[in-house]
Amino acid sequence: MWDPTVYHRFGDERARPFHDLVARIGAEHPRTVTDLGCGPGELTASLARRWPHARIAGLDSSAEMIGQARALDGSVDFAVADVGDWQPGPDTDVVVTNAVLQWVPEHRALIERWIRALPPGAWFAMQVPGNFDAPSHRALRALARSAPYADLVGDVVREAPVDDAVGYAALLTGAGAAVDAWETTYVHLLPDTGPEHPVLRWMEGTALRPVKAALDDSAWRGFRAALGATLTAEYPARNGYVAFPFRRIFAVATTA
Repeated sequence: MWDPTVYHRFGDERARPFHDLVARIGAEHPRTVTDLGCGPGELTASLARRWPHARIAGLDSSAEMIGQARALDGSVDFAVADVGDWQPGPDTDVVVTNAVLQWVPEHRALIERWIRALPPGAWFAMQVPGNFDAPSHRALRALARSAPYADLVGDVVREAPVDDAVGYAALLTGAGAAVDAWETTYVHLLPDTGPEHPVLRWMEGTALRPVKAALDDSAWRGFRAALGATLTAEYPARNGYVAFPFRRIFAVATTA
């Protein structure tokens, strides 16, 4: 279950890649703009300000996220939906998917299908985290595969489920699109206000969500404490902040 309150921690840091992604979209007068995996909706609402005459749609598989999104004032059409089942309509001129596809199995096939189904001149913009080899995620995998958690967590902690920018560029050009692809490492300076390590608090909003769902309360407390101790060693505080480098992968494509 997604928790919008926990996800909103470090909201400015989470929003920055979205704005950097959307800034590369050159559409001027799109008819329909769809945000796949819209979360709590604030970033989707910014698309309505960018394109005030377009129909803006936000889709997310989490009823909790969509419930919060629908409480926003605005004209965005929010709906609970699985992005794997979504298909662009004939007037879908812009598709945005930000920090979502890493959760979707076989998302490369979905991307190719969407690109081929979009109308001519449409824009497709994606961003996925590329930090699965960072100390935070290496520590998460090591702990999840150790006793007593290995039998409880199972395979919910994954190796890198995403490609790099070169791989996505090849996929998109192979589908006939023109592509702008890049990678950026953001150095997030997270305030060390204690008592919990800020990287642990960050991970609770995303990567740790399936782990928490797989454990009972007692096992979760033990797992969380053990991971927090490792993160404290891997990401030491300096001058009141913890530096958290975070690599992200971007691609913006236009159909022929």
